[in-house]
Amino acid sequence: MNIQQIVLSTRPTGTPTSDNFKFESVPLPAVQMEELLLQPIFFSVDPYMRGRMKDAKSYIPPFELNKPIESGALAKVLESKSPAFKAGDVVTGMLPWRTQTVSPARDVKKVDANGVPATYFLGILGMPGLTAYFGFLDIGKPKKDETVVVSGAAGAVGLIVGQLAKMNGCHVVGIVGSDEKASLLKADFGYDEVINYKTTADMRASVRQACPKGVDIYFDNVGGAISDAVIGNINFHARIPLCGQISLYNISEIPIGPRLQPMLLTRSVLMQGFIVSNYKDRFPEGIQHLTEWVKEGKLKFKETVVQGFDRLPTALLGLFSGDNTGKMIVAV
Repeated sequence: MNIQQIVLSTRPTGTPTSDNFKFESVPLPAVQMEELLLQPIFFSVDPYMRGRMKDAKSYIPPFELNKPIESGALAKVLESKSPAFKAGDVVTGMLPWRTQTVSPARDVKKVDANGVPATYFLGILGMPGLTAYFGFLDIGKPKKDETVVVSGAAGAVGLIVGQLAKMNGCHVVGIVGSDEKASLLKADFGYDEVINYKTTADMRASVRQACPKGVDIYFDNVGGAISDAVIGNINFHARIPLCGQISLYNISEIPIGPRLQPMLLTRSVLMQGFIVSNYKDRFPEGIQHLTEWVKEGKLKFKETVVQGFDRLPTALLGLFSGDNTGKMIVAV
């Protein structure tokens, strides 16, 4: 039996295109002891995957050329040769972009949806939710009545950070790329103010207007000129959880911007980069709290679902043009 897979055929220069991907038909191997035959149901696409397309040292190995791309996935067990799983179980793990795949049982985890959508384990109860939880609460250390700014505020992580900030009694300002997203964040997700950076001529002045008391916590998903503008309004003893720099992922040369160190120094600001796996020993804590808040209605979430295995590359590329609101997933 042959299956379809999607491989990285060339490494992109600048913004990736569909030409960097290739579809292949390959034989499906037999299932061995302690392995599972899996049918993917949903794949996650995430901004960090752009870094793995480069042949560069990072916190996670790069994708190999002419090998399947992999990402977080939900899958159904079709055949099990492990006593820990049975046919029909739904599992989550990092899986290759294949229409079916054989995986070691140790590489996946059984999902007990228990009253929440299973796809939430790719979003608010998965990597994005844990990223928001630990980055904002551990590094941001919010206090009541502080002002929080979130860039990439309509993304999978940003949606959650804003709600956590409101739960902690903060004034919350989001930065997004469309009026539609701005309206959604204010109407449905509790943001006090939202700035559309694409229609704002002077970002620094707009942040100052939205944050009359200055910025105490800046959750940075974007970097670049947007972060320059926010940090220009930073308060003494502010905290900056450095989560992502999506505005810089597709450029070949990093532009020279404002020199931020003097401002961080003279205002005693903490800026700390992090990746969610830094907190892997505490994942059960994060998932427990996030699940409770979702079930209690304190946290809401939104997903952008793209239909079709063949549209995985399109969905991934869409992250860099803001096609998603909340978590971008692909229904296989």
